[in-house]
Amino acid sequence: MTQPAHAERAHALLSASGSSRWLNCTPSARLEEEFPDVETSYAREGTLAHEIAELKLRKYYTDSTMTKAEFNKLLKPLKENELYQLEMDKHTDSYLEFVKELTLGMKQTPFVAIEKRLDFSSYVPEGFGTGDCIIISGQSMYVIDLKYGKGVAVSAENNPQMKLYALGAMNAYGMLYDIQSIYSVVVQPRLSDDASIDVISKEDLLTWGEEVKRIADKAFKGEGEFVPGDHCKFCKAKAKCRARADQYTALDDFGRKEPELLDDKEIGAVLEKAQGLDNWIKSVKEYALKETLKGNEIPGWKAVNGRGSRSYVDIDKAFEYLQSQGIDGALLYERVPLTPPKLEKELSKKQFKELMEDTGYVVKSEGKPTLAPEGDRRKAISNVPDVSEDFK
Repeated sequence: MTQPAHAERAHALLSASGSSRWLNCTPSARLEEEFPDVETSYAREGTLAHEIAELKLRKYYTDSTMTKAEFNKLLKPLKENELYQLEMDKHTDSYLEFVKELTLGMKQTPFVAIEKRLDFSSYVPEGFGTGDCIIISGQSMYVIDLKYGKGVAVSAENNPQMKLYALGAMNAYGMLYDIQSIYSVVVQPRLSDDASIDVISKEDLLTWGEEVKRIADKAFKGEGEFVPGDHCKFCKAKAKCRARADQYTALDDFGRKEPELLDDKEIGAVLEKAQGLDNWIKSVKEYALKETLKGNEIPGWKAVNGRGSRSYVDIDKAFEYLQSQGIDGALLYERVPLTPPKLEKELSKKQFKELMEDTGYVVKSEGKPTLAPEGDRRKAISNVPDVSEDFK
């Protein structure tokens, strides 16, 4: 493989993956430099899944002479990783199948690049990234990104990370191919069998790139105003950022309002300000715990041991001893049927749907009413009776 291992690759200051942050809050990139990089287990899990996916795509597209034995030899150390799970094979196979179906349906033989380093520095200072898979056929180019996480659904629609990758891909292949339409594709197999796809014309993409230049230049210099928002979620400075703190401590302003009770408009304003409050408090607590464990003082707080748990030293010997003391072995074990979500995880989403949902063995009930921002895609509900029902 020509690319360095995923975990060893350099990262740009103005990374494509962090673009939603520095495009909205231009000083954030320089502020984050003051904090060390901390790789989470989720990130390492995603890296491992990407390495497995890369190997499978290379075998099918670019290293077709690779034998099964050679493939298994390369796959073996990846499967020996402590973070490896059987479902990684299933989900990376789903990713491969999606890419295969896409290329097999193309009228012209496609060009395929895997884990391609993309340079978009003509728009973003020192900007570069890695495209998981680039496919070109006719006048269309597909920029495909594998997302292995399942905590947050990622949409390709108007996604700045994908647009920056597309600009890098245009820089690499625009002179070689007559590319007119660029498709951004996000494949998130742990959340959906369907990919999120967005399309933009070459002209609109290049126009967007020109608009980004000015913002990127400010971000690179660390200039501009701090603007808190949803983009703060993965910011390394989120726990100590004063602008983010002010966003929530500004709730105190409502304590000085008259009359004594807030009206519904003010309630809406409180909820608007409070969005993300739980995540902010969590990030502050995580920071404070790390500092106290380092021996640094956080006035009024200290680190303590949480509630412990009990575990068997040797479960087989323990149960054998209990039975020797007259305890019924049936008492020591329980047989619990898999819940629908766990069964779906063991099967594929497609197989679960065909065997369980489509046959009526599993039904989905409506969830408990919950409050959501007005822009949420779900349909609004109400307990108010539908007047039209009275006339039926």
